[in-house]
Amino acid sequence: MGKSASGPAYVLGVGMTKFIKPRGKVHYHELGFEAGVKAMLDAHINYDEVDQGVACYVYGDSTCGQRVFYQFGLTGIPVYNVNNNCSTGSTGLAMARTLVSHGAADCVLVVGFETMSAGSIKKVFEDHENPTGLLGRMMTETRGFTNSPMAAQMFGNAGREYMEKYGAKAEDFAEIARINHEHSKRNPYSQFQDEYTHEQILQAPMIFEPLTKLQCCPTSDGGAAAVVVSQAFLDARPHLKGQAVLIAGQQLATDDTSLYSRSSIDLMGVGMARKACRAAVAEAGVNVKDIKLCELHDCFSANEMITIDALELCEPGKAHEMVRRGDITYGGRMVINPSGGLISKGHPLGATGIAQCAELVWHLRGWANNRLVSGTVAALQHNLGLGGAVVVTVYKRADGQAPTPVPSATVGQITGLGYNPAVEAKGFTAQQVQSVLSKKHRDTWALADAEKKILARF
Repeated sequence: MGKSASGPAYVLGVGMTKFIKPRGKVHYHELGFEAGVKAMLDAHINYDEVDQGVACYVYGDSTCGQRVFYQFGLTGIPVYNVNNNCSTGSTGLAMARTLVSHGAADCVLVVGFETMSAGSIKKVFEDHENPTGLLGRMMTETRGFTNSPMAAQMFGNAGREYMEKYGAKAEDFAEIARINHEHSKRNPYSQFQDEYTHEQILQAPMIFEPLTKLQCCPTSDGGAAAVVVSQAFLDARPHLKGQAVLIAGQQLATDDTSLYSRSSIDLMGVGMARKACRAAVAEAGVNVKDIKLCELHDCFSANEMITIDALELCEPGKAHEMVRRGDITYGGRMVINPSGGLISKGHPLGATGIAQCAELVWHLRGWANNRLVSGTVAALQHNLGLGGAVVVTVYKRADGQAPTPVPSATVGQITGLGYNPAVEAKGFTAQQVQSVLSKKHRDTWALADAEKKILARF
């Protein structure tokens, strides 16, 4: 699947914005600026220490990344613009890890951002061949086509096949959504923080059977960022080792020959997900069934169901039984999507994978003290993009231990923010912004009014 990393890479800092409904009121470069500043503050670095930048977005022009990164300073570093559909953010993380692990950089800033249109995702370039067009044709030939949103049909059909093959029921998919909505109450960044009963989810407007509206992720605006560093960079800052999280295993994969097998489940990339997961957990030296904490790509409840199976978190064909036993939430065998997942947290495409990373980093540090999963030694991340690409990552604490809850007051002192960013979605001061912007190459024209607008919102 690719060459092994030659050296370790650590996530030293993370930050994110609240995920919000698309209303056209916040621009992409503001979201990227807020997330990037937060990540650098968390990592206790200045932008002059960043060797390379990776910008992650799907809907935008070709150098949106430079527009975001120039706000931090005109340092001349390489900036890569990444678009890999819904797995864009984690693809950026994988790129950063590759750069660091193979000696091309000691410190990489990854920033994901997205401003989307309200409603279901639509094709943008009408004069171009749709890259997922063959997926749509295969679906139409095997399952037919309706007026429902295309993505809901694709994942809904995968859910229908899981029901036909293994005996899952509509109630099982609703239970997945109920759990994710309940989890989101403890995530201050979540677009929705409302709890629903199982019956309310089943009775919500039907989008494409078995998927009701409350089982589908919303379109969202949002940003997230991470600072990925080398062993040498971390060794030079020993006081920060307690917050560094090791990328213990990671695999970016694309589809294999199972894709067009005429199975609705295979059409949604389960083949590449399974291969990527096996490679990532092998590299990390963990048994996937020992994992207690997972953030996976639940764009629809049906995708969570088939992904539980694809990642081999259950026995083959038994994902619905795992759901029924309560083994995907607190008190069960593991906790899946403690953030609320895409269904409730939201899904700004370029930011999603990095937001998953932030959630898991906060858990492994012990900072997510209102939703911590006890006994977590390793955390699993899955981020999927149709068309296709998947990134599966295993994270561990640098010391290899399970986290214990850190009081929020202590976290506030560690960060210097005065609050715990894992449990409070707050901002920063003008003085803190100045501490992370380039000292040598900052430019007021490049920054424009982003800082002013963001500080006013705080």
